[in-house]
Amino acid sequence: MAEAHQAVAFQFTITPEGIDLRLSYQALSQIYLSGLRSWKKRISRMRNRVIKGVYPASPSSWLFVVIAILATMYMRSDPSMAILLTTSPCAGQTMLSVLVFSTLLWLSLILTLRFCLKLLLSYHRWMFEQHGHISTTTKVWVTLVRLLSGRKPLLYSYQTSLPCLPVPPIKDTLERYLESVRPLLSGPGFQRMTVLAAQFENSLGNRLQRYLKLKALWATNYVSDWWEEYIYLRGRGPIMVNSNYYGMDFLYVTPTPIQAARAGNTITALLLYRRKVNSEQLTPSRVPGTVIPLCAAQCERMFNTTRTPGEETDVLQHWQDSEFVTVYHRGRYFRLWVYKAGRLLSPREIEYQIQRILDDPSPPGPGEDRLGALTAGDRVPWCAVRKQYFSSGVNKRSLDCIERAAFFVTLDDEEQGMMGEDPVGNLDRYAKSLLHGKCYDRWFDKSFSVVVYKNGKNGLNAEHSWADAPTVAHLWEFTLATDAFQLGYTEDGHCKGEVERSLPPPQRLTWDIPVEQVSISLSVAQALADDVDCHVFPFRDFGKGRIKKLKISPDAFIQLALQLAYYRDRKTFCLTYEASMTRLFREGRTETVRSCSNEGCAFVKAVILLQGPEHCRRLFRLAAEKHQNLYRLAMTGSGIDRHLFCLYVVSKYLGVESPFLTEVLSEPWRLSTSQTPVQQLELFDMKNHPDFISLGGGFGPVADDGYGVSYIIVGEDMINYHVSCKHSFSETDSHRFGAQISRALLDLLSVLTPAKTENSQAQDKKQQ
Repeated sequence: MAEAHQAVAFQFTITPEGIDLRLSYQALSQIYLSGLRSWKKRISRMRNRVIKGVYPASPSSWLFVVIAILATMYMRSDPSMAILLTTSPCAGQTMLSVLVFSTLLWLSLILTLRFCLKLLLSYHRWMFEQHGHISTTTKVWVTLVRLLSGRKPLLYSYQTSLPCLPVPPIKDTLERYLESVRPLLSGPGFQRMTVLAAQFENSLGNRLQRYLKLKALWATNYVSDWWEEYIYLRGRGPIMVNSNYYGMDFLYVTPTPIQAARAGNTITALLLYRRKVNSEQLTPSRVPGTVIPLCAAQCERMFNTTRTPGEETDVLQHWQDSEFVTVYHRGRYFRLWVYKAGRLLSPREIEYQIQRILDDPSPPGPGEDRLGALTAGDRVPWCAVRKQYFSSGVNKRSLDCIERAAFFVTLDDEEQGMMGEDPVGNLDRYAKSLLHGKCYDRWFDKSFSVVVYKNGKNGLNAEHSWADAPTVAHLWEFTLATDAFQLGYTEDGHCKGEVERSLPPPQRLTWDIPVEQVSISLSVAQALADDVDCHVFPFRDFGKGRIKKLKISPDAFIQLALQLAYYRDRKTFCLTYEASMTRLFREGRTETVRSCSNEGCAFVKAVILLQGPEHCRRLFRLAAEKHQNLYRLAMTGSGIDRHLFCLYVVSKYLGVESPFLTEVLSEPWRLSTSQTPVQQLELFDMKNHPDFISLGGGFGPVADDGYGVSYIIVGEDMINYHVSCKHSFSETDSHRFGAQISRALLDLLSVLTPAKTENSQAQDKKQQ
């Protein structure tokens, strides 16, 4: 829209009388207002840089320091001890020296406060203390953190005060690794791994460790850049299913059945979140129930970001701002401007523009409808096609519109959700649709793509390299809550607000598509999508409320249930991946909790062999405590897998081979699990609106012969599960495994709930 305004703002014709200059004042006004918005954002960013730069102090504290220095001089005292301040007869020189000394003193105090806060945030013993038994040291520590944290920190205020991720001692990592594989290996197999680990520690390991410590001294985080590059960006296979993940709408409620209206509110809510991120007014995330801040670095690339393919490695491109989104509908691509003259369009205006796209009868161009398949197939062919056909001309201009957009929107012509005569099957189809769609109606390279269905249901598909699921979940929670509870709808289901009918229509993007190349990528993606087996189910028998009454961690309870379910399903144990965050450290991402422990396997075997309930309860307590300890170690930088991964990367740079590292890094994760935490409980009123329950999200299986399990604990009485596997492996079945999970949860509850005697049952009846 801005380009169009600039094109018509100045018009002139040459006449015999001279040049006839005509100005479009409306266009000039819009250009002025758009520029004014841009400058306001620049000023806001500069102001935020200043506030962050002096945190945990405030800019106004400089004035207090100056006044204090002037007061001491008035008392005929020299706080600089004659180093800087002078009693010159020239008042201007004296004031200048006061300002210089005060500023230096103020900066020194800021650095001291920041260093102290960093030391405080490096203390993690609080996490290992028993619930309800807080030590005096931790109480004093919490008080000091509160004092130094400031009253109103910005989103990125804590970044420079967060500690760096430490490099664990190699001996400790190897010991924990051997302990984690003990229940998975036979006697001779474990002995062989023990010998390999000892040889690695005594020879190559210490050499690699020295290089890694050197990197840790130099880099902000010794893991994150290599993790992003080698785990995500260097992957040459499809990112659809293998890397991207999805998030779902409310389970029972659809705020409006009107597709355009739901899209209008959803887009508005996302842009309001972006405004909070850009202005840094978003409250910094913290460890739930504490004052401990988490790293917010992943928020920086949330919007205006895309992953571009390369021959050897992809690249993440991020633009500072974008005033439009790209919309896909029935094979056509549109650029939708969401600002006019510096003003964000109202939800009703965005709905009006979306309806224009829905009503547009024009057909897609040759190959245009399946263009998105290029982002769903292998990366190298997409890179070659991009260089050959999208480096100039109309294709480049249209591709730039997609990649520079704030995010991508798909207006799906299907209906989804838990509905109809087959709610279970429809819920599974809903998950598959969000995970891969038709393989060409999503733009999988965008940081995230929003999908709005014909019946008003919505969801999103997120690219994984730039951030992890909790960051996207935080965005999606805000979007759902803002859509349903703040923006709302009229009685007839439309967005609220007025419409300016003079809005220019969304711009149709044009292409010159190499149809053959698109077909090749589509065939690869379609085969992958057809192989995915998804099952989504809400477990309603009990939730975290019942589990907490047993004084057990809900996550440990669920993970042990998954171990029991897997053993019943496959008659064996397997290497289990549970994602844990490391955002207590600067630029932290994730660490692996190896949930299959010796204690957990002993408990599962006791349940299978129907051993006594007291014995099973004792083993369960040991297994739950072991799992909690593993989770704490992972969160505090003492995990196993990221350390071994970085040692492996160093070995590749040095050109040396390690049989131990090669074998460790090739072990398959046949059970990959992740919890989607509800982070903003204040946004959802479960008492007054109990039907507004989030379904969470899920991901594809990590191993061809394994399961991917995502779960979200909602409220006190529900746990939603997302299970995935592949049809091509005959021994896995998502529905069967889902049934095993439900059975395992109920069995664990029965094991942990002692049978009541007749007297206690009689007392319960009297109380009722």
